[in-house]
Amino acid sequence: MSTGDTAWVLISAALVMLMTPAVGFFYGGMVTSKNVVSVIKQSLLILGIVSIQWIILGYSLVFGNDIGGIIGGLNFFGLSGVGYAPNPNYAGTIPQLAFMIFQAMFAIISPALIIGAFVERIRFRTLVLFVILWTTLVYDPIAHWVWGTGGWLHNLGALDFAGGTVVHISAGFSGLAAAVVVGRRRTYQKGQPIPSNNVPFVLLGAALLWFGWFGFNAGSALGASPVAVNAFVVTNTAAAAAALTWMVLSWAEHKKPSAMATATGAVCGLVAITPASGFVSPVASIAIGIIAGLVTYLMLLFRSKKTSIDDTLDVWAAHGMGGVVGALLTGIFAEKIINSAGHNGLLFGNPAQFWTQILAVAVTIVYSFGLTFILLKLLSPLGLRVSSKEEAQGLDMAVHGEEGYRL
Repeated sequence: MSTGDTAWVLISAALVMLMTPAVGFFYGGMVTSKNVVSVIKQSLLILGIVSIQWIILGYSLVFGNDIGGIIGGLNFFGLSGVGYAPNPNYAGTIPQLAFMIFQAMFAIISPALIIGAFVERIRFRTLVLFVILWTTLVYDPIAHWVWGTGGWLHNLGALDFAGGTVVHISAGFSGLAAAVVVGRRRTYQKGQPIPSNNVPFVLLGAALLWFGWFGFNAGSALGASPVAVNAFVVTNTAAAAAALTWMVLSWAEHKKPSAMATATGAVCGLVAITPASGFVSPVASIAIGIIAGLVTYLMLLFRSKKTSIDDTLDVWAAHGMGGVVGALLTGIFAEKIINSAGHNGLLFGNPAQFWTQILAVAVTIVYSFGLTFILLKLLSPLGLRVSSKEEAQGLDMAVHGEEGYRL
């Protein structure tokens, strides 16, 4: 075992853990002032729920002995046999326990991303059940397909270094399904953005996400290695390119360079570089950031102006479509010279990789959207949303009895 690799993975796990409350601040600043506590509370709730689910069941379903390429077995149930010895199938230089807790943070943040689709109206008890079911039935199988030894997409050679398909496409398209099933806010007006209550919270959340994302991507090298260095560099580069792209687009549209647009663009760039971060060069990451910035900005405009879907904080546009762009561009820009464990992409003589990426994206979209839609329909008899009175009062007081601000 390597003490340096172990230290880096543990630090990275802590960085990724920080990203879940950072999502709470990022989303919490965007909602109305009477719902800011509820959004941050929901992110912390998910941190608690999935931490336990992962220990008991989730880790085994994702990284346990493969069953037909579909799901992991229960050999690691309750972390049975998961200790200080490395698991050579995944990370041969660190304790399996360190690998387990690093991967736990990915499982935790994924459902936290979804809450932006139904903020200000979701019933708390239903959210608790949804998080447990979604993590077990949606996230865990997809993660096994892509990352698990024996997973069918893994065997096909699909590339997803740090979670573009597993985390962002699954969460983004699950958010879209949730927005459709839960329905619109009662104050929703087509084409009108939600009135943000605290722009500094949004900027703080984005900055913390950017910071934590170095652990998200560079930590996925599972060691202090040249691949980790590359992932660190391209993560920062793509975020910068997408942030500037969003700033320019907002400036052109509204005649003012929006701070919130710049912060949101950075997050979209981070999403897009995630699957590619261990496989592409810094120059390619600039292209990925610019393309992702353009696509996600246009998708946000399309959703808000051309549809009546109230994906309130645009989880689908930012994470779903950002993840799609990143996964597909991985199949174009990937270079085996950067990571010998990967494959060359379309530009480097391997067009088959692009088609493999398309398949992985399509399967993830269909499965995550479809199963999320079904899960929420099954939960609907419990009540998916709060009453009209509670929605008007705001979830901070109606559900939690705690105000975000006393002015």
